[in-house]
Amino acid sequence: MQYFEALSKAAIVAEQGSDKFMKFALINAKDIMQRPTTKDLAKAAGVSRATVDRVLNNREGVKKHTVDRVNKAIEELGFVRNIQAANLARSQRYRFVFALPRSGDLFLEEIIRHINEANETFAADLIWCDAEHINENDPHSISAFLATLDASETTGVAIMAPESPQVRDAIYRLQQRGVAALPFIADQSSMEEHWVGTNHTAAGATAATLIGRFSARAHGAVLVISESMRSRDSLERRIGFDAELNRYFPNLTALPSLETYGDEARAEQVIQNALKNNPDLVGVYILSSEARIPLTILNGIGGTSSLIKIVHERTPFTETALREGKLDAVIAQDPGHLVRSAVRKLKAITDKRVAKGSQERIRVEVLMRTNI
Repeated sequence: MQYFEALSKAAIVAEQGSDKFMKFALINAKDIMQRPTTKDLAKAAGVSRATVDRVLNNREGVKKHTVDRVNKAIEELGFVRNIQAANLARSQRYRFVFALPRSGDLFLEEIIRHINEANETFAADLIWCDAEHINENDPHSISAFLATLDASETTGVAIMAPESPQVRDAIYRLQQRGVAALPFIADQSSMEEHWVGTNHTAAGATAATLIGRFSARAHGAVLVISESMRSRDSLERRIGFDAELNRYFPNLTALPSLETYGDEARAEQVIQNALKNNPDLVGVYILSSEARIPLTILNGIGGTSSLIKIVHERTPFTETALREGKLDAVIAQDPGHLVRSAVRKLKAITDKRVAKGSQERIRVEVLMRTNI
């Protein structure tokens, strides 16, 4: 039937006067005709199609040597399962939860916007996404939230939270209950294979290179501001930043990280004290995911316009700051790509497939006034 459907499509294209596309459709039809089916698998493995179906869907009741025979037949025949057709047949639906921190300001808003967008993008795959907010500073409450997720209602979860023993164990228990899980933006060392985000060490090194190049070999200090150094992304950015600065720009000294904890009053106090105590400042690196509060404070203090300012993440605020010359560069990761990649990876984990690595690689992007 598929063969004749493909031929029919080829005939329609041919009527439109395209021999090239007619040839392509005929080749495609032949390819479809030659693809091994579950019937071929059953014959090669010497089992029934019902047994093949149980093996493909990881159902119980099949002896190990039978499973091995079916898997060997899959490998020998080059069988590729049509996941979408299988899902439609058993009415498989996916609900993916994004566990996001309460703080995050404009960057978090961009993430949520793309999560909502994903519901439309992946509707044909029967995928529904939504966001739940967690207290990123309380690992016990994160663990308690993850404990409420059940495989009967939640297919997978993308978790944006600092690494901690409580969160690590909660993720492990989540996976034991049959819920797919992966770290989102903030990595977890026990799940590095599936996490979604940029190489934070490389991003930090990129920030050091920019400040070093922009400084024109001037001697001085660099102020480093973070919301919290408890998060692994901040730690890795700091490691990459220090390594690059120390190796290639010995004329610059990176000061100890200032933590704002997302509190505007605290941010203003620590930034003002740092400016007062370090008159030789050359630049400022804001390594947390949200730059609005510290950058607003910096730009509101006199005498800071000459400082080199590098921040992370593209938001409406950082775009405006770039255009107005109040910011030198933004090191970004595409929030839309982050969300789509998380959805594809969670689906691949659920379907017991491997996501395409090249498609899911999140690039470190450098944005300036001239390329936004």
